[in-house]
Amino acid sequence: MSLLGGIRPPIAALSALLLALAALTAFQLGHVGRETVPPAVLTSQQYFAEDGAIALRASLDESITDIGRTASLFSSGEPVSPDSVLDKLGSVYQKWRGTAVIEIKSGRLEAQRGENLPLTALDLTALDGESGLAPRMVRLENGETRLLTLALLSWPDRPQQLLVASSSLKVPGISLGKSRAIAVLDSSGQVLGSDGIGSSGQEKKQLAKFAKTAAQKAGQHPLQAKEPGSGGFAGVSGSLLGDSRDGHRSVAGYAKLTGSQPGVGTDATALGLTVLSFVGVAEERSAAVDSFFWIAASAALLVLGALAVALLVTTVQRPLLRLFLESRRIGRGDLNRPVTVPKYGEAARIGAALDRLRRQLLGEPAAETEGPRRGRRARIGTRALLGACGILLLVWSAPLLLTLNRAGASVAVPKTIVDDQRERTDTLADRVRRALNEGHADLTSVASVISDKTTPADLTKLLERTRNQHGRYESLYVLNADGTVLARAGGKPHHPAGKGPSKQPVTLVDSGNRPVITEYAEATGLAGAAVVGELRIDFLNALLKRPGLGEVRVVDAEHRVVGGNNGYLAFEPLSDAKLDALVSAANEKSGANETAEKGPRAKSALLRDGGVTIAAAAPMTGGGVAQPLDWTVVTWQPAKGLEIPAYTAQNRTVLAGLLGLTGAVACLGWIHIIVVRPLRDLALRAEALADGDRRTVVYPTHHDEVGAVTRSLEVIRLQLLEQRKRDAAGTTVRTPGRATPAGRN
Repeated sequence: MSLLGGIRPPIAALSALLLALAALTAFQLGHVGRETVPPAVLTSQQYFAEDGAIALRASLDESITDIGRTASLFSSGEPVSPDSVLDKLGSVYQKWRGTAVIEIKSGRLEAQRGENLPLTALDLTALDGESGLAPRMVRLENGETRLLTLALLSWPDRPQQLLVASSSLKVPGISLGKSRAIAVLDSSGQVLGSDGIGSSGQEKKQLAKFAKTAAQKAGQHPLQAKEPGSGGFAGVSGSLLGDSRDGHRSVAGYAKLTGSQPGVGTDATALGLTVLSFVGVAEERSAAVDSFFWIAASAALLVLGALAVALLVTTVQRPLLRLFLESRRIGRGDLNRPVTVPKYGEAARIGAALDRLRRQLLGEPAAETEGPRRGRRARIGTRALLGACGILLLVWSAPLLLTLNRAGASVAVPKTIVDDQRERTDTLADRVRRALNEGHADLTSVASVISDKTTPADLTKLLERTRNQHGRYESLYVLNADGTVLARAGGKPHHPAGKGPSKQPVTLVDSGNRPVITEYAEATGLAGAAVVGELRIDFLNALLKRPGLGEVRVVDAEHRVVGGNNGYLAFEPLSDAKLDALVSAANEKSGANETAEKGPRAKSALLRDGGVTIAAAAPMTGGGVAQPLDWTVVTWQPAKGLEIPAYTAQNRTVLAGLLGLTGAVACLGWIHIIVVRPLRDLALRAEALADGDRRTVVYPTHHDEVGAVTRSLEVIRLQLLEQRKRDAAGTTVRTPGRATPAGRN
């Protein structure tokens, strides 16, 4: 018989699966809520650090690009004085702590704005090298670190000059809340800049520990640092558990600066910086489900599984093995003893047919051996017995799948997660605001070099170069005061024909259910003209794609959807009235009382209708040309997707029930296909053979117990045919014991 066939392997497999599932339920699945810090809190800190790394990388790359592009714009026009360069640079961008222009040949400082720059750290003789103009970090005497960004100013017949800008290494636009701190680390773990760090020595000591560990982990390869298949952030990131003190524990997240595309580096990523954020959380050991539940579930599975296996063994396996022995005995010619007929199912029918065949081999006519083929006991088929076993196992699996350990609307969500949703939403709103402001600053920079002497060809070339350097624009054009387009790069303008530039720096237009964000920068060199840029809506939506925030929408002042991180209908209202109310609350102009914080600010809430949802809304505050838009970023996500003890217990309960159901279906289905179906066919063939059908060949389907019984029936059929031939020839005699040829009596 086949090693994998027959009745024994599926029953043994079912027994092993049930034992394994019982052990898994008792000793593994029940370990829920025993962590002092839920895994969802750790994951949230990782996401927070990733937000900081994205913001810092985007800010540094934007600054480096702006310096290089500004120097290129000045170099392509008429020569201007160093003071004019710095004045125009400062009027367009307000993000550098200091700027300076140095004559490279003599090393003389030509002009300077803002804080004093550590110019002695620059080697002016090595600027023509491969990385001569690469950004570099310089530590000041007071211990702070500055990032110096360099670009060349070149005009014919004039000494070449170096434009230098200094910026601090602090993460821009990150909302820290009340108890969070954030720091920027170099590759060795040294803190280059920080925010939110108090004067507590314990806090600084914890920061030093986190920084050392984070720097070591950030040195890994991104593919080795994350779980296989994990998406989202393209670089190295993770979370850390700090020291426990007075019922509180520090939790940190870290993320190394990486490009927007995996494997594609930038000037900022070449600096090897890592962003570290940490916050203190209250420790709480609150097991969502008592361990007794899992032990009781395991014991119930053992009892029900034992009953199911015992039922299979006693009503299916043993009768089949007995049939195998009886059929082989009859096939060998041992006809003295009656066949022991099983009590239930197809085995009983086959046993009765075997006994009739035994009597026919003894010489009784087939008509005399006829009897009721389907007695009362035989009505209970093997399929019914399998169904009874399935019901026993379903009694254990169904409650776990459908009812037990369900997290209701009153489930407790850690306050840290709700706060993180609010702060990350506020950070995202600031990121959108900064992107719009940066876009307008780029247009202003282009407009500053346009004059009445600039030809349309030069304008087109300038616009094409700007559009290639910044992928945010769908269309760039220069609009005259009378509404005519002087030059264009990209798609067709959506500005109304015949109308001059808008007085608003940023406008939003509904162009056939498609939001068109248009920015205008006045070109002072052309009376009444402006450089106009229409932003791609995909650029805005790409800013909103952050893991761990759920659904993200940007709504305008009328609460109409402008953008989102996935499918949405433009200019449609929010789908939930409570989200709409949350947006209104976040945009309130004053607090509810005198002590409340005044002005619009981010807010979060737990929505408990139809499940628990974590939601937050953050208006775009902070100034700039994007401020008058009155946009709000709103996010929401179901709490059931987080690794909170209550939901983890629910998911593991469902998993246990699903495993039990799957194991039962697999093993019982195995028995049905390998044993029950062939056994039903065999019962029909055995009864037909006992009724006198000697012409139909009985052949086995599988090499197992059923196949062995089938082969024995085929042997009996051949014996009956041989007996018929002898009877027809008159060469046999009947004896009391068994039929034997004449001459041997």
